[in-house]
Amino acid sequence: MQDIYIDDQGNGFPLVLLHGFLGSSEMWSLQKEFLSRDFKVISPALPGFGESYKVKSKDSINKMAKTILKNLNKMNIEKFHLLGHSMGGMIAQEMVKISGNKINKLICYATGSIGNIPGRFESLDTSREKLKIEGIKETVKRVPKKWFVKADKAKYFYLCENATKRITEEAADNALVAMKNWRGYENLKDIHNKTLIVWGDKDISYNFEQVETLNKNIPNSDLIIFKGCSHNVHLEEPEKFNNIIKDFLI
Repeated sequence: MQDIYIDDQGNGFPLVLLHGFLGSSEMWSLQKEFLSRDFKVISPALPGFGESYKVKSKDSINKMAKTILKNLNKMNIEKFHLLGHSMGGMIAQEMVKISGNKINKLICYATGSIGNIPGRFESLDTSREKLKIEGIKETVKRVPKKWFVKADKAKYFYLCENATKRITEEAADNALVAMKNWRGYENLKDIHNKTLIVWGDKDISYNFEQVETLNKNIPNSDLIIFKGCSHNVHLEEPEKFNNIIKDFLI
């Protein structure tokens, strides 16, 4: 029995999709539909988030990584491709570190090598303080808008709204603490997986320096930049994003 909600679609070699802060499994809807034609697409909702809102949230990236690996083991998933978005990209890097040789190809999407992200639209401490003062309802109104060039007018913004309906202040704060305290920079040289790094040039959560650091320090990596996209490229340019992911994995 799984501890968390895990959506599982399609057949073929497993591909695990990890969402980011304030996300859910549903936020991969456009990817599941397309990629499940060629892969067994596994998209968990992290503890305390989305469809796993009833599960106690975690306050460290390492604990989140261990939770995902434990649940994949319960599903008898021995080898898999791994895509992590934003905070999910931190979890993905941590999984590479602790999982042995389970992971085949790696995609680090809109993420970086340190959790206390320089150049973020606001510091993680500021996000925590605003969460404490404003409450979770204001946080989920305010933050996801920053992930799209068109803010809440973006076509698929509703997927972000759906993801945050049941999240608690505790879960959000634990995630902010987890990100702030995580550092993966020293481990980049040990990532020997064939790696694709994806970034939107209007991203105000992770600036170019963050993705360039990944690309320069992960030995077997390539960087693809989406012009005119922000933090949620997979929902702003889904067709192009999906095809790039498929081409990299096949």
